Amino acid sequence: MSFSKFLDPKLDLTFKKIFGTKKNKKILIHFLNDILGCTEVNIIQEIEFINTVINPETPSERQSIVDVLCQDSVGNKFVVEMQLARDKGFEKRAQLYAAKVYSRQTDKYANLQKVFFIAISNCTLFPDKSNYISSHTIRDDETNEHDLKDFQFVFIELSKFPKNKVEQLTNIVERWCFFFKYADETTDEDLKKIAKEAPIIKLAYDELDRERWEGKELTVYETRMMDLQKEEGILEYKFEEGIEKGREEGIEKGRKAREIEMAKAMLANNVDVDAIAKYTGLSSSEIEKLN
Repeated sequence: MSFSKFLDPKLDLTFKKIFGTKKNKKILIHFLNDILGCTEVNIIQEIEFINTVINPETPSERQSIVDVLCQDSVGNKFVVEMQLARDKGFEKRAQLYAAKVYSRQTDKYANLQKVFFIAISNCTLFPDKSNYISSHTIRDDETNEHDLKDFQFVFIELSKFPKNKVEQLTNIVERWCFFFKYADETTDEDLKKIAKEAPIIKLAYDELDRERWEGKELTVYETRMMDLQKEEGILEYKFEEGIEKGREEGIEKGRKAREIEMAKAMLANNVDVDAIAKYTGLSSSEIEKLN
């Protein structure tokens, strides 16, 4: 079995190592500034990691755990999530997590700070959208004015990212997307080109270098990868099984419909019920219900 030099950054183990540790906080700061398009006015210069476990306020409420949670020097909160598989209701979960983080601020209402939710998804979240990245805020339906400014959701759908060669990349956001989607396929030559344009992403690649991982860490990583592949295989089997079952059910419904139409025509011509049953395969009771 051949191994690539770089590990897959989409796995929770690798993702949190790159973006969720104090050691690599510089990488996270650059990533947030790049994805959110922060300028000199609102650029993030420092962050503080927050416990990713959001404890429930009531016994009936579920505990929430996010991949990365931090705040900047102003108090703005940032939730960063990696989504590997299509999860029914993920968009609602994103809003719930953002609301929980917002509601746990203890300042006066006037001092509440923004919450940014950033999701990197390995699957398609919005089938009707063509762009691979979308930003969502609360807007006035009539004027499109942005009066409610404390929530912003950014979704990056890697399945829609169209570029698969380093030479095609033209900006930092595209280079981040390429990193997430193709890191484990990146060659040393490609990495040199990426490092020249985006040194910070080179640091992220360094964290994925297989040779820098200890034996136990690699074992955990490989086990997790095999589990994911197994899960994907099961889901694919169930999907194909569902298609086949649906096809068979469709054929059966079509056959049944034809038998019923034939029976109705024969009844209209006063054909005996037993004869109809013989030629159509319908039971006598089914035929009698057609009268």
